[in-house]
Amino acid sequence: MNKIAVFPGSFSPFTLGHKSIVDRALPLFDKIIIAIGINSEKKEYFSVEERKQWIQKVYKSNSKLEVQFYEGLTVDFCEKVGANYILRGLRDSHDFKYEKNIAHTNTDLNDEVETIFFITPTEISHLSSSIIRDIIKNGGDVSQFLPKEIDL
Repeated sequence: MNKIAVFPGSFSPFTLGHKSIVDRALPLFDKIIIAIGINSEKKEYFSVEERKQWIQKVYKSNSKLEVQFYEGLTVDFCEKVGANYILRGLRDSHDFKYEKNIAHTNTDLNDEVETIFFITPTEISHLSSSIIRDIIKNGGDVSQFLPKEIDL
C-alpha cells in the first residue's frame, strides 16, 4: 500500500512556507498531492491555473508530487485519491488551535485519514499568503517570500 498524503490549501500564492512543508514531507511519503481547493464563494486573486502552474514549475522534476484541484470536503477528496494523510503547517499557537479542531472534525468524518502537522521554520513563520498578496497589491517586491521558480 502506498503512503499518499494530501496537502490542501488555496496556495494564493505558493510561498516558501508551503514549500518548506512539502520538502520536509516528501521523504516520508510515496506520493504527495498538492490539492488546490476551489471555493466558488470566494474571489481569488490568482487563477487556479496560475497557482497550479507555479507549483508544477517548483516541483517539475519530482515524480512523487502532483497538483490537483478539488471542491468539497478534504476527507472526501482524500478518499477519492486513496490518501490516508493530510499535511498541514503550523506557524503559531493560533494556527494550532484552528488546525486541531479541523483535524478532530476530519477524524470524526473519516477515521482512516490522519492529519500530520509540520512546524514552520522560525525564519519564515511570519509569512502568510494574505500578507504576500497585500504586498503584491501595493506594488511591493515579494521575491524573497516565494520559491525562486515563481516570478510575479
